[in-house]
Amino acid sequence: MNISITKKRNLWWAISGTAILASLAIMIFSFTSLGAPIRPGIDFIGGTRIQIARDCSVANNCDEPIDTAQVREVLDNQGLGNSSIQLLGDNKQILSVRTENLDGDRRGELLSSLSDSVGAFDSKTVQIDSVGPTIGEELFVSGILALLVAFFGIIAYLSIRFQFDYALFAIAALFHDVFITAGIFSLLGLVIGLEADSLFLVSLLTIIGFSVNDTVVIYDRIRENIAASPEKPINTIVDNAVNQTLGRSINTTLTTLLPLIGIFLFGGQTLKFFALALIVGFILGAYSSIFIASTLLAWWRNGKGKQPVMVTDTPASE
Repeated sequence: MNISITKKRNLWWAISGTAILASLAIMIFSFTSLGAPIRPGIDFIGGTRIQIARDCSVANNCDEPIDTAQVREVLDNQGLGNSSIQLLGDNKQILSVRTENLDGDRRGELLSSLSDSVGAFDSKTVQIDSVGPTIGEELFVSGILALLVAFFGIIAYLSIRFQFDYALFAIAALFHDVFITAGIFSLLGLVIGLEADSLFLVSLLTIIGFSVNDTVVIYDRIRENIAASPEKPINTIVDNAVNQTLGRSINTTLTTLLPLIGIFLFGGQTLKFFALALIVGFILGAYSSIFIASTLLAWWRNGKGKQPVMVTDTPASE
């Protein structure tokens, strides 16, 4: 069964436009509430993060979830009233606190006070991360530069391999994937206090690579179809190219998502939201390659009144 992608392009664009506007609204609200479009982790702003779990082998120690009011009182008494508090785990027995940079003595004092107020903690679960503000700023700048280099590198590659308008619409599709993923994580930052760390930037770079691969395969097939039937309308050529590569795109996405879902469910707290970002981004990447990049190219070529220019190169296999 052949699907006419170009005939319903307004529907695909409306869906994407709505998602982008919603993401923009969420990030604006996050900026007004938190001072940043996405809640930043200590990787970017510096500070100390302490994560500890109650020792449930102690009688009655885990009968109730950790009381955040008690934790806040301890932090206030320590002069750390601006710290953030997050409860993790299904039973809310894991406490994550992000504070300003603390030296060893202050960390020990804080852990002792929390244990006295909230209950005994399992010493084996203690995780402490500290990042200075200068290092955090350098990580953020380096991450943004990496994203920009990736975008410009893709523009250069596709401009050489195809033409500039191909590259432009591929970048539009990549922006679609990255922006909506960022919007979802902005929402999670507001709802559950999720913080974006350096792994989040890594996930965005990975999403860019995955998405552009799908787009290049479709563009290659468009070029093949132009060579075989140059007299056909561009809409027909694009529809045929998408249908010919649709099975590959779906199979590649599904086989990539399966291990990521496993990591999200069983990979532990550190990798859980990294895997979630990849899951969201890969789904968006498949959608944008099929429904956005291809239909934008057809629309543009129709407006220009010309077919895609053939480029002599070895086409990608399906």
